[in-house]
Amino acid sequence: MLTIREALDAQATNGRRKAEGLRSPGRFTVSGMLAGAYIGVGVVLMVTAAGPLLEAGSGWAKLVSGLVFGVALTIVVVAGGELVTSSMMTLPQAALMRAVPVGRAAAALLWTFTANLVGSVVFATLVAASGVLRSNTAAGAMVSGMLAGKAHETPLELFVRGILCNVLVCLAIWMTVRLRSETARLVVVFAAILAFITSGFEHVVANMTTFTIGLLSGDPSATVPLFALNLVCVGAGNLVGGALVVGAGYWFVGGSPTLTADPTSAPHTQVDGVAAG
Repeated sequence: MLTIREALDAQATNGRRKAEGLRSPGRFTVSGMLAGAYIGVGVVLMVTAAGPLLEAGSGWAKLVSGLVFGVALTIVVVAGGELVTSSMMTLPQAALMRAVPVGRAAAALLWTFTANLVGSVVFATLVAASGVLRSNTAAGAMVSGMLAGKAHETPLELFVRGILCNVLVCLAIWMTVRLRSETARLVVVFAAILAFITSGFEHVVANMTTFTIGLLSGDPSATVPLFALNLVCVGAGNLVGGALVVGAGYWFVGGSPTLTADPTSAPHTQVDGVAAG
């Protein structure tokens, strides 16, 4: 397992390569769109598997939701894709280590957020056109229930749930950076995602798919203003959880280092499809 300092060096390289992705905007955009779609796969898988359990009143519904949603982040990590929630940790860490200018890190985050949104909307549109949630009424009912719950959450609740969610998501990515075993990486990803889904926390990219499906199906709890409010509040919470709590937190624990050596010499790891060292 890498030390915290070694992992920070790896993250500096990972963040630098993410920021340099802006020089190839087409490829960077497609990578972000794919990540948004992959998270959407997790949403659809979750409601398809857990919806019938929820309809039957089974207490296993939340646990199953958490277990199957881990597939989404696993696809992002293994197949490759730019996911904004994990970048909310990686890019700030790279900026704190002075591997990436703050402005470029912010631009990369905003670009990734937009690409994730486009990919999520495209994927959700295909799902709506396929009719799979109409043929599985329990799954469709679960989506409606999720949207109704989100519509009644206050902006503060959305913000705090976003913080808690991305602390867990970024811990999953941080741990994959430190670990050398591929099997161990998969285990920690599933464990962290199980925790955030089962607890009911809010993930901005997952919500992109959920709200788009609701808008296209005419769900009364899915409106453009509610969608925009959710993106802002949950996105801000995710940013605090990833950048401040996990990103800056482990940078401080690691001794608040700046990059003193060539980051390409850092121990090799692979996160979100980008070599981190």
